[in-house]
Amino acid sequence: MGKKQRTFKGNGITEGVIWKQLLFFFFPIMLGSLFQQLYNMADAMIVGNFVGKQALAAVGGTTSVLINLLVGFFVGLSSGATVVISQFFGGHSDREVSRSVHTAIMLALTGGAILMIVGIAAARPILQLMQTPEDVMDYSVTYIRIYFLGMIPSSIYNIGSGILRAVGDAKRPLYFLIAACFTNIVLDLLFVVVFHWGVAGAGIATVMSQCLSAVLVCLVLSRSTESYRVMWHKVRFDSVMLPRIIRIGIPAGLQSVMYNAANIVVQTSMNTFGTDNVASWTVFEKMDGIYWLVVSAFGVAVTTFVGQNFGARKFERVKKSVRVSLAMCLSIAIGLSILLICLCPYIFLLFTSDTAVLQGGIFMVHFMMPAYFIYVFTEILSGAIRGTGDAFIPMLITCVGVCVLRIAWIALIVPRWHDTRAVMLSFPISWVVSAAIFIIYYLRGNWMQRGIKKLDESGVL
Repeated sequence: MGKKQRTFKGNGITEGVIWKQLLFFFFPIMLGSLFQQLYNMADAMIVGNFVGKQALAAVGGTTSVLINLLVGFFVGLSSGATVVISQFFGGHSDREVSRSVHTAIMLALTGGAILMIVGIAAARPILQLMQTPEDVMDYSVTYIRIYFLGMIPSSIYNIGSGILRAVGDAKRPLYFLIAACFTNIVLDLLFVVVFHWGVAGAGIATVMSQCLSAVLVCLVLSRSTESYRVMWHKVRFDSVMLPRIIRIGIPAGLQSVMYNAANIVVQTSMNTFGTDNVASWTVFEKMDGIYWLVVSAFGVAVTTFVGQNFGARKFERVKKSVRVSLAMCLSIAIGLSILLICLCPYIFLLFTSDTAVLQGGIFMVHFMMPAYFIYVFTEILSGAIRGTGDAFIPMLITCVGVCVLRIAWIALIVPRWHDTRAVMLSFPISWVVSAAIFIIYYLRGNWMQRGIKKLDESGVL
């Protein structure tokens, strides 16, 4: 199946002490996620301080949820490429690595174009359905349409960085994000503060920064001498690799869509409490993004770690890596939650000095963050199961445990208890249920047998 000896040694994912290798792989992903968060926070911080709270609510609140819905589907879809490539790479099947890489790049170009068209066309109707406050609407439409102009470069970066992580290189995607992040901040200050372009300036800065990260990842992939090198004349959909990528990617993409759809319902409910609460929720989400980037980085790390070790048929190492990941992620999550609770008043001042917005945001942190550690079980176990090639079960559990339950709570409870606390309570309740289901499924062990069967069918030896 196209196997040959390669000189590239990766980062020892299939060898060595597990906790050390996980940390070696995790930290670049986490730092990359941190800069991604700073990348997104820069727009909110600068427009919040120099344009006003309506602009802050537009850039960070409703538009952020809608962007996550559409972009999240593609990122989930691209995770199918990461899993497929990591398994072939771990199994030393270089020809299949190349075929899957070129299919993934074609997926980025096609998916990015579709997202751009849909995002621009659907912006205002969806924002209206979400009951976006009138004084925020025009800001939101302007920002989101400009943002979606950059979907092709954004998709290329996401796919490209996923390819590099699949082969054990988590450092260069980090370097590209750092460059894009600082570019975005500089351009934000130039366009918003100096040129007074408002939210349009923030959107333009983001698109230009996305173009930079896409160019950098393309240069690295094009100049590589390894099996994952991109040769642009070979970029096309492979009839064998595309179904394999989609089989894993579609459920992961739908999982992201359902999760973000539930968050849209939450955001719509929060919008009914007025601009101050929308702005508070915006600031809260930007800060709690720091927490989620750490947890999601562990999820990405364990997916790739399991993928390569599963491809190398080191099944006991797979199980041990899950236990180690849970222990490490829980420890970091609890410590980080405590730190953010203590620092939240100071972090919020970076976004706004409005007293009502600050008080609302701090209350949200104190109400929700003590329960955040519960989601670690969902993130790690779903990532591990997905790394074996099974994305359907994580999607199903997330659909029931998070999405359906959260939407039902908003529909049934919030109208009777019309309070922001009722809206926020939907989160910890859904985390408890989904974590319990994942733990039960994982302990039963069926995920391992299902993964081995699919591994045999895929031809990874």
